[in-house]
Amino acid sequence: PSGLGRIGESLNPCHSLRDRIEAVIAPDPPTDVRKGGAIADGANPELDELRTIMRDSKKILAELGQREIERTGIQSLKVGFNNVFGYYLEVTSKWKDKVPDEWTRKQTLANAERFITQDLKDLEQKILGAQEKIQEIEERIFTELVDEVAAYIAPVQHDAQLIARLDCLLSMAKVAAKRNYTCPVLDDTLSIEIKDGRHPVIETQLPVGEAYIPNDVYLDTDEQQIIMITGPNMSGKSALLRQTALIALMAQMGSFVPASAARIGLIDKLFTRVGASDNISGGESTFMVEMNETALIMNNISDRSLILLDEIGRGTSTYDGISIAWSLAEFLHDNERARPKTLFATHYHELNELAELHDRIHNYHVSTREVGHKVIFLRKLTPGGSNHSFGIHVARMAGMPPSVVDRATEILHTLEADGGRLTVDGGKVPVDGKKAGPEALEKPDQMRKKVKQIMPKMQLQIFDADEYTRKIREELLGLDLNTMTPMDALWKLNELRKIAEKK
Repeated sequence: PSGLGRIGESLNPCHSLRDRIEAVIAPDPPTDVRKGGAIADGANPELDELRTIMRDSKKILAELGQREIERTGIQSLKVGFNNVFGYYLEVTSKWKDKVPDEWTRKQTLANAERFITQDLKDLEQKILGAQEKIQEIEERIFTELVDEVAAYIAPVQHDAQLIARLDCLLSMAKVAAKRNYTCPVLDDTLSIEIKDGRHPVIETQLPVGEAYIPNDVYLDTDEQQIIMITGPNMSGKSALLRQTALIALMAQMGSFVPASAARIGLIDKLFTRVGASDNISGGESTFMVEMNETALIMNNISDRSLILLDEIGRGTSTYDGISIAWSLAEFLHDNERARPKTLFATHYHELNELAELHDRIHNYHVSTREVGHKVIFLRKLTPGGSNHSFGIHVARMAGMPPSVVDRATEILHTLEADGGRLTVDGGKVPVDGKKAGPEALEKPDQMRKKVKQIMPKMQLQIFDADEYTRKIREELLGLDLNTMTPMDALWKLNELRKIAEKK
C-alpha cells in the first residue's frame, strides 16, 4: 500500500473506548467537569434521579402533597418551606383531628398547625443536597472514566502521532498546490542547486499584484563553496539566506519547495548566525553572543553542513569586524577537515577581494538601480561584488530629517575621498606596492585625518568680527561688577545697545 494506506492500516479505531466515552460524556460537555453537566443522561441512575429532583422539585413536592390529601382526606393540606425547619405540611385547625399519628408536629399557629413526615424530610434532603451530590457523583464517574482511558494510552498516542502526520502532510500538500511548489530531488552529492527559489513566508505577505523576485543558488565543495553576498540595506540579502535554508529544510522533511527546481545534497547540519541580540541575564553583549554562536559553528562543521552567516563582525569596530569576517571566510575555505557550503552576507565590501585569493569563494550582490536620489531594489542575485550599501538612501526612506541626510551625504563624500580599491599580492593581480587583506585598510591615523576634514569650520569668535564688537568687548571688560548698582548696569546696557545700533 501507499504511504497514506499504511497510515490508515496502522490506525487503531479503539471502538470500545469510543463507545464508553460516548455513553458517559455528554454531547456538549463544559471545559471543566466541576461546572457540572459533563456526564451524559443515563450514565448513572442515582445521578439521573438527582437531576430530575433538581429540575422538577416543585412538581415532586406538589405530587407528595396530593398523595397525602388523598390518603388522609385533609383538603386544606399545603406544602410549605421556611428557613427554621425546612419543608412542612400545613393543616388548618378544622382538619387537625385527621392528622395521622406518624406525623410530627413542628409549629402551632393561631389557625393552623405545621407537621413534617419522614417522606417529606427524605425528599427535602434530596432537594437541598442534590447540587452538591450531583457534582460529587459527576466527578467520581469522570475519574473512573479517566482510569479506564489510561489503559488505552499506548494506542491513543499511536493514533495521535499518525493523525499529526496526516495533518502535516495535508497542510504541506495544500500549500504546495496553492503556491506552485515543486518536488525537490534529494541525493547523496555534496551540492545544492536551487532554481527560482522563493521565501515561503515573505511571498505570502506581499501586496496584491506584487510578485516575489526568485533567485538561483548553487553551492558545492569543489568550485563554489562560499558565496560572498554584498548589497544595500533592505535589498534582500537576509531573505535570500533564509529562503535557502528553508528550502533545504523543507526538502529533507518531505515537503515540496518554493522553487521551479531544486536538487539538494543531503545536509547533516544547518548552521545560522543571523540577527543581533544580547544575553543580559548571562552578562553577554551582542557581540559576545555573536562570537559564541560563530565559534560553535566553526567547531562543528562537516562537508554536508550548510552555513548561513549574516553580517558577521558588525557588533564591533570596523577593523576588528573586517578582520574577523575575513579570517572566518579563510578558515571555512582552507579547512582540511571539511568544506561546508556557506552563504556569507556582509556590508564589508573589502571581503570582495577574497574571491581573487581563493578559488572556491565567489562574489555576488543583490542588484539595485539608482534613479536620481532614489534607490530601486531589484532583489536579484547577480555575479560580482558591490561597493555601495546605500545606507543614507535607506535613512531617507525611513523619514530621517533632511538636514541629517544631507550632512551624512557630505560626511560620506569626505570619507570616500581618495579611497581606493584594495589590491592583492601573489602576482595574480597588479599590486602597486600594496597588500591585500585586512592589513590593506586605511590606518587609524589616516581615518582621523579624514574625520578632521569633516568637522565644520570653526565660527569666528563673536568679539573678533569688527571694531564695534571690539569696542563692546572693551567696555564689558572694563566694568567693575562688584560696585555696580542695578541702575548703573541698566545705564551701561543702554550705552552698549546704542553702540550696537550704530553698526
